[in-house]
Amino acid sequence: MSVGTFIKRKLEFLAVACLALTLAFGPLVGFFVAGYLLVYSSYRYYVILYIAWIYLYDLNTCERGGRRLRWVRSLPWWTYARRYFPVSFEKDDNVELDPTRNYMMCSFPHGVYPLSAFLAFACESDGFKNHFPNFTPFGITLKINFLCPFYREFMLAMGMCSSSAESIRWMLNKKEGGNVVIISVGGASEAMHSKPGQYTLVLKNRKGFVKLALETGSPLVPVLSFGEPDLLDQLPNPIGSKMRAFQEWAKKRMGYAPIIPKGRGIFQNSFGILPKQKPVTTVVGPPLDVQKIDNPSPEEISIVHQKFVDHLVEFFEQHKHKYVDDADNVKLVIL
Repeated sequence: MSVGTFIKRKLEFLAVACLALTLAFGPLVGFFVAGYLLVYSSYRYYVILYIAWIYLYDLNTCERGGRRLRWVRSLPWWTYARRYFPVSFEKDDNVELDPTRNYMMCSFPHGVYPLSAFLAFACESDGFKNHFPNFTPFGITLKINFLCPFYREFMLAMGMCSSSAESIRWMLNKKEGGNVVIISVGGASEAMHSKPGQYTLVLKNRKGFVKLALETGSPLVPVLSFGEPDLLDQLPNPIGSKMRAFQEWAKKRMGYAPIIPKGRGIFQNSFGILPKQKPVTTVVGPPLDVQKIDNPSPEEISIVHQKFVDHLVEFFEQHKHKYVDDADNVKLVIL
């Protein structure tokens, strides 16, 4: 191995390690750094001004399209992170999006951390923009992330916005079109089901995204990241166990489900909390068009929801043999 190749591989590993740790512990680190500066440093007055600025002026930025920084999204750092796995981004041959309309992309599966979705949509590294140059992607995450000092600035710079209904409506109702909202429907609940080799989605009773699509007349676009569940395992947490009970309790109160990941370490591949070096392919499927209904009824929402579920399963079955090992024995399980 040449010196250049060795350095490149170490940079790829470092980039992924930083990304995974940021997604996992970024909010806690943000609060810790702010608290430390307030109590133990001479910068406390700057921190007070910063926090006051957040709550008095900038709190709702995440509800109005955020404030992405193109140069941050375009850093070579993200290219190193993508090549570590590697993560690739493709679209189905039948995908053609109208730049005068807005779309809702529904990303599955969540995985322990949504690493591939982040690299596909939050970065300019050989992902979304190469295939959809006339569209602006808006990643969606819990609003609580935008209450975390410092961490919120990273999320905003990467083009992330609040997952509130008000925020999503604001982006999908833009008259000029060209907006794409990327939502992980299963969220933290789906993360608790993530296991290598399994594609388990929490979708059966998740209908809020369909209601928003109907209210705004936005087509629903399925997105599947083949290989995402293989990046990390987690400590056993079967339904009914104390671990699952604690995770459910924490999710209800904080929006997060604490998960102890099982991956690789810094110096060996057998155990650790960092993702494994396995390929992931994020594929965008054909949109499911919906009719705009200002006040959709529960029956109308359920009909479109079932159509989307069937559309998603068909899309998975069409592509799984290309990306999934032992594909005949792998099914899309919808909870």
